[in-house]
Amino acid sequence: MVVVERDMEILRLIYRFKFCVGRHVGILVGFSGSRSCDRRLRALTDGGYLARKKYLYGLPYLYTVTHKGRILIGVNKRENKIRLEQINHDVRVLDALIYFKAKYGFSLENMESERELHIKDGFGMRKHHPDFVFTHENKKYAVEVELTLKAKANLEKNIRGNYLNYDKQIWVTDNNKVLALLQNFLNQYANIEIIRLEEVIC
Repeated sequence: MVVVERDMEILRLIYRFKFCVGRHVGILVGFSGSRSCDRRLRALTDGGYLARKKYLYGLPYLYTVTHKGRILIGVNKRENKIRLEQINHDVRVLDALIYFKAKYGFSLENMESERELHIKDGFGMRKHHPDFVFTHENKKYAVEVELTLKAKANLEKNIRGNYLNYDKQIWVTDNNKVLALLQNFLNQYANIEIIRLEEVIC
């Protein structure tokens, strides 16, 4: 197959988030319809640049970048490990990316995924990063998708870090206990916004 620039965009997007489902690629890369996107994903899979696998019942196929694909886009050749318990969260992160990209109009070049932020840290102690960050009108936004309850101290530690490093932090959740905990911090940390998950699901 002949690899074109849009194919490179697809590979880079999927690598940045470890995996994507077809609808994420279609929207974020700007395909006119799902059929044309599916055809291109199939061509990249048949060409050995992408792998397609069903991980969980009820979820669509996940696309990941193969060794051949990673060589093509010049990134770390080590295979990504998909953690089953993280899949639903990571799908919702991509849904949130689509929602906020449409709302604020930023480009993918003005966004960094959690994975990219960790790569920038290099080796050493792993520290917390938001699920993704973006820049809009010279302000830095952090987005956190929080679907499971964490200890209050850990949650506040992450909120405080975002408060110090970003102009605004947006938390997305469908968990009422998480929602209640977040609301406790609204007065203490003025840059918090909370959005229910159902608002962002595409």
